[in-house]
Amino acid sequence: MSSYDVIVIGSGPGGYVAAIRCAQLGLKTACVEGRETLGGTCLNVGCIPSKALLHATHMLHEAEHNFAEMGLKGKSPSVDWKQMLAYKQSTIDTNTKGIEFLFKKNKIDWIKGWASVPEAGKVKVGDETHEARNIILASGSEAASLPGLEIDEKTIVTSTGALELGKIPKKMVVIGAGVIGLELGSVYARLGSEVTVVEYLDAITPGMDPEVQKTFQRMLKKQGMKFIMGAAVQGAEVAKGKAKVSYKLRKDDSEHELDADTVLVATGRKPYVDGLGLEALGIEMTKRGQIAVNNQWQTSVKGIYAIGDVIEGPMLAHKAEDEGMAAAEVIAGKHGHVNYGVIPGVIYTHPEVASVGETEATLKEAGRAYKIGKFSFMGNARAKAVFAGDGFVKLIADKETDRILGCHIIGPGAGDLIHEVCVAMEFGASAQDLAMTCHAHPTYSEAVREAALACGDGPIHM
Repeated sequence: MSSYDVIVIGSGPGGYVAAIRCAQLGLKTACVEGRETLGGTCLNVGCIPSKALLHATHMLHEAEHNFAEMGLKGKSPSVDWKQMLAYKQSTIDTNTKGIEFLFKKNKIDWIKGWASVPEAGKVKVGDETHEARNIILASGSEAASLPGLEIDEKTIVTSTGALELGKIPKKMVVIGAGVIGLELGSVYARLGSEVTVVEYLDAITPGMDPEVQKTFQRMLKKQGMKFIMGAAVQGAEVAKGKAKVSYKLRKDDSEHELDADTVLVATGRKPYVDGLGLEALGIEMTKRGQIAVNNQWQTSVKGIYAIGDVIEGPMLAHKAEDEGMAAAEVIAGKHGHVNYGVIPGVIYTHPEVASVGETEATLKEAGRAYKIGKFSFMGNARAKAVFAGDGFVKLIADKETDRILGCHIIGPGAGDLIHEVCVAMEFGASAQDLAMTCHAHPTYSEAVREAALACGDGPIHM
């Protein structure tokens, strides 16, 4: 029987980061993973492969729509779908092998197989049981579905199946207008599929700034994506490799149908805890099926911690990473910290969409006085030079103190620009602090400074 200071269950962004941090802090560490490769959903069938396809199809879009205007003349490239999938796979392989290297570098044992926890302090994998003074549950999440939708990962698919379709569909129906649905929907729209997004609510990307929602939907429509809002999907039937999706409009209960070659079910994700034995252990769960933890990421059973998608909060890789490092610090007797008020969210379409902190809606609900500084990318020279002048930066600050409370960006490089605001918020900066910071010209980041200026006397270039 092997004995460890810490055994981490799951090698996704939360799990592998927790394992590495534990090892760095001098703890004898092992990580259990049932997949053939490390990295969890994110590296294998999530964040990384989807970004590869988003990048490849964005290059195709540029060639088809912008190259000629820049003086790059010639026949538009044709799509070799098999080669594009091979490129995607090579991206996955490079990253997962990178995690293997980091495990070896930090002397972390990879225990291959699926884990269960028969009792506190013990982890069973196959026929072997290992001892651990501490256990971190980082088993991640799986795609959620709806009644009447039978996933076969061929015609009716989750994000996993959508990343490895045998061919590019002529018609795709995306159920759910959240991050996953819009990212993968935009991939196939660029590849020539007729993409229709069916959403139960009246706005896309629930929880985002309403102005961003409207602008974003308008831009995606311009790119060829269709939207049916306020629609409740009733089910889908598959015959001869084709699907027929039925839905009801909430406004009048009228029934409708859509034909599709592929149906992508993108209705969110749910914690994956199957086979861990949590019920027998007596681990407390939330009403939504998440593992309940205290402010030290400890479960109701001593010595067992949980992080990432299996606990409350946004199902984001970087949130899991922060919790992984924090839980490791706690186990090592240090102070673990996660600032849940400064966790950015990014949608990697084109343009990108990014947000952090409060929205107008949350501040109104809290009765807090605020002010807004807004700047359009049409006033940014760098953005206009690369056909990316659509979109804006919207900075929200406290009306009295000028302290930055949130930021919402739709435009070029939004996923990188948001972190300037994250750092500012972490240090409790004011909008004026950001406005007085020199930004290189010409860069997209100048739009962030201009939005900060707009919280005061006004922007310069608008």
